[in-house]
Amino acid sequence: QVQLVESGGGSVQAGGSLTLSCAPSGYTSNILFMAWFRRTPGKEREGVAFINVRTENTYYANSVKGRFTISQDDTKNTLYLQVNNLKPEDTAMYYCAVRFNPFYGNWASLREAHFPIWGQGTQVTVSS
Repeated sequence: QVQLVESGGGSVQAGGSLTLSCAPSGYTSNILFMAWFRRTPGKEREGVAFINVRTENTYYANSVKGRFTISQDDTKNTLYLQVNNLKPEDTAMYYCAVRFNPFYGNWASLREAHFPIWGQGTQVTVSS
């Protein structure tokens, strides 16, 4: 079983930056996709950024493209999300998630149901 632990959230002013981390543990060798989602109260979790851990191909939601960067360390044990030029509308709980099976569709159609393992989340709050 894989477990995920996120960290790095916090409260910043608009324009600020944070680095979110996700440390997987357990049987991680079969992880194929890692993802960052976010959720604001009353809404479904929104896919923010995805990475194929083997090809390092990435996807970003239009709302964060150019401001957020998803990456993994050389050992592929930790996932990062560098968030720059934060806006108040980025305020949300940010979650890390993993998927073990290939996905052959458009990555824009990936939803939370496609990811079986989730972390507990880390809160990002952006004030204007």
